[in-house]
Amino acid sequence: MKSSSVAVAPSRLGGAPAYSDGYKYLWGLALISPMTPLLGAYLEAKTGLGAFTWVTVALWFGLVPVADWLVGPNGRNNPPETAVPQLEQDPFYRYLTYCAVPIHYGVFLGCVWYVATHQLDWFGLIGLTLALGLVNGMAINVGHELGHKNSVLEHWLAKAVLALVGYGHFYIEHNKGHHRHVATPEDPASARFGESIYQFARREVPGAWQRAWETERSRLARKGKNWWSWENQILQPLALTLLLYGTLTAVFGVAVVPFLVAQAAIGWWQLTSANYIEHYGLLRLKMPDGRYERCRPEHSWNSNHLFSNFVLLHLQRHSDHHANPMRRYQSLRNFDGIPQLPAGYPAMYLIALIPPLWRRVMDPLLLKQVNDDMSRVNIGPRNDEARTVASEGRPVAAA
Repeated sequence: MKSSSVAVAPSRLGGAPAYSDGYKYLWGLALISPMTPLLGAYLEAKTGLGAFTWVTVALWFGLVPVADWLVGPNGRNNPPETAVPQLEQDPFYRYLTYCAVPIHYGVFLGCVWYVATHQLDWFGLIGLTLALGLVNGMAINVGHELGHKNSVLEHWLAKAVLALVGYGHFYIEHNKGHHRHVATPEDPASARFGESIYQFARREVPGAWQRAWETERSRLARKGKNWWSWENQILQPLALTLLLYGTLTAVFGVAVVPFLVAQAAIGWWQLTSANYIEHYGLLRLKMPDGRYERCRPEHSWNSNHLFSNFVLLHLQRHSDHHANPMRRYQSLRNFDGIPQLPAGYPAMYLIALIPPLWRRVMDPLLLKQVNDDMSRVNIGPRNDEARTVASEGRPVAAA
């Protein structure tokens, strides 16, 4: 499996050429995009038009998909394996994720203050709620990037940013649950063939919570600790969430509680949407000893669309992420021959909301990826259509 072509520059010291990230400073979009809810609030304050609070929604589901479509999949920022150590050592990329955490906190606090101190009409309030929920979905993505690293600082920054939406258990569930069981029937965070996003959410949200607690209880038990301990890495970010939300309620009153809960729920939905599209129908096969094969790039859906990848810190190069989970975002690569989404995440999120459209788009791509071999598809236990197709050994048409 080969990566796409890359641009390299001759090394002044001779030997192997040095890789140059020609888009290095465009990663700053990951810091700018979370600020858009405040832009919407500012414009609403100046004009009195609640429609301006929808600017984040318009940019995320309008401008970003259009930019992705215009530019198309782009492999020019695809580093060769030899360049990975060079990129990993560049502090610029690491400090960018550090800066993202206070930016997300500033936007969160600014939006809560604005809702509490201004009379928004219902349309403007819905727009700002959606806007903050969307960017706090991006905050979960920042926590995802930081939580995979080895430093204590990055672990605490991950917990802090996840606390904004009360999703701190993701720190345990994703690293020690999802990455272990990804693309298997045992994983609540891997979507099965024929499963709508709504069916998936009913399985994924409680399943992730349960698996996180089981994992953390077992870890603490091995250390001779009770679950009710400050060492509990689910309780740590949960305590931050309760402190944060409790303080805001005390300062601004209980009227802000529905806003806090609603924006958190939207942030959760963004994570569920990402989980749904990232592994839909893909399956790791069991080996003769009963264990699953090693996770490889072909067990995740990839998107190499340039613009949305900058906003999402290369989350869309998900195939390399699962194959190399400790690798930082700037070093993730695209490969030939792996499952490729037809668009970036924002567009795919919208498609997923309409199950018949999702299946019409994705089922043929999935079946092509596995050469119509249904034994290589993650099939839900209640998916009668898929089971019939598998038993008859014939391809299934998209719904």
